[in-house]
Amino acid sequence: MAAMKRIYLDNAATTPMDPEVLKAMLPFLRDAFGNPSSIHSFGQETRAFVEEARDKISTLIGARSEEIVFTGGGTEADNFAIKGAAFANEGKGDHIITTSIEHHAVMESCKFLESRGFRITYLPVGIDGLVDPQDVKKAITDETILISVMHANNEVGTIEPLAEIGKIAREEGIYFHTDAVQTVGHIPVNVDELGIDLLAMSAHKLCGPKGVGALYIRKGTKLIPFIHGGEQERRRRAGTENVPAIVGFGKAAEIAQREMDSVAKHLIRLRGKLLQGMMERIEHIHLNGHPTQRLPNNVNVSIEFVEGESMLLNLDLEGIAASTGSACSSSSLEPSYVLLAMGFPQELAHGSLRFSMGRETTEEDIDRVLEVLPRIIAKLRAMSPMLKSIR
Repeated sequence: MAAMKRIYLDNAATTPMDPEVLKAMLPFLRDAFGNPSSIHSFGQETRAFVEEARDKISTLIGARSEEIVFTGGGTEADNFAIKGAAFANEGKGDHIITTSIEHHAVMESCKFLESRGFRITYLPVGIDGLVDPQDVKKAITDETILISVMHANNEVGTIEPLAEIGKIAREEGIYFHTDAVQTVGHIPVNVDELGIDLLAMSAHKLCGPKGVGALYIRKGTKLIPFIHGGEQERRRRAGTENVPAIVGFGKAAEIAQREMDSVAKHLIRLRGKLLQGMMERIEHIHLNGHPTQRLPNNVNVSIEFVEGESMLLNLDLEGIAASTGSACSSSSLEPSYVLLAMGFPQELAHGSLRFSMGRETTEEDIDRVLEVLPRIIAKLRAMSPMLKSIR
């Protein structure tokens, strides 16, 4: 019997490494091993490639290379931005504005700052996951030192109105941070057009290696480093640079720049096919997030009278990998805090399913999901006490 093809539709959690990225990294895993801080030829050889990667990443977001600081990932970049800005500017004020649907890296950083005496405003969002820029404006006080709004939500895919919020932040003289882990390399990102001062990104979300990210820091932004040691990264982030991963990140950024438009068109077509197919084949199903202002690869739905975990397990038995929400909370049986913050009842939040496609996803993969999923839903609903209780 032929082996069942495995289908990966959880690209919001991580992406497969591009072969070009792996090829670019290989020399730095063995032969080009010099420390970039060393002044001899071994070190200067690797330094040149680190700076080349920095150039490629800065180009991807419309920044200058010296404004890019490498980190250990998106979570570190978010922590660096929020804590660094808070402690660098606490003489000016102690108030931070964010939203109720941010990634855990932002939410937990804000909670930590609350425990240190900072005041955090968690803004509500609409049923489509959008934050209202006017709510941001109304929340600003004389003590506000930072606004943090993610570019696109990692669960429901809604793209936030950053340009409008950035304009407000600029007019008020307040630093503006965004978690752009889900958007950099997938949709156009330009820090000047969006009015961004601090932007977090991660290589493994755009077919690069895990364990490396970057923080864009606009020139002149006051930020206190929270990793202390050597003078690497212009004294912004101590520690010997992870050269193979940084080179891989640079190559991934280069590929994303080259292929972004064509990949986005491919994903939007597959997104439409999957959503339409599910709506036609499954009753009591709801699209979560904004219907059009969303990531090209994201389809997040709530399916009534079934639980997300049961759907995931059954899909996995069929060789299909999806998610119920954020990878950081996938081991939790709690309903999605994002959907709850958007105003969903517990039952619908429990029945959410996220498909996030990638450049390797095919029409046949979508056909397979549309063949398998309705059958799984029918089986689970037949056993569902939720459905029996309303009959």
